[in-house]
Amino acid sequence: MSSNETKIQHDKRARQFFIVVGEQKAYLSYMDLGKKTLDYYRTFVPQGLRGRGFAAKLTEYALKYAEQTGYSVIPSCSYVERFMQRYNRDDAKTA
Repeated sequence: MSSNETKIQHDKRARQFFIVVGEQKAYLSYMDLGKKTLDYYRTFVPQGLRGRGFAAKLTEYALKYAEQTGYSVIPSCSYVERFMQRYNRDDAKTA
């Protein structure tokens, strides 16, 4: 996997963290709910990119972003919720 493949970008206007590989785009979408709370509601990886760790990379990046900017996270996306449980990242969750 080249470094270009793993470069995660953040489009604040579209409220999306994403990786582009060739013509395919993997992404994690969120809503800013105000009161320093982000709802991570959708993770998508195209069929041709699956099994290469892109969803995990996007989720880790998004959780670090929330942590560094003082946001709490609501993991509406089942992948994000399982990731947070598996890697003991419940500290980012809202109460």
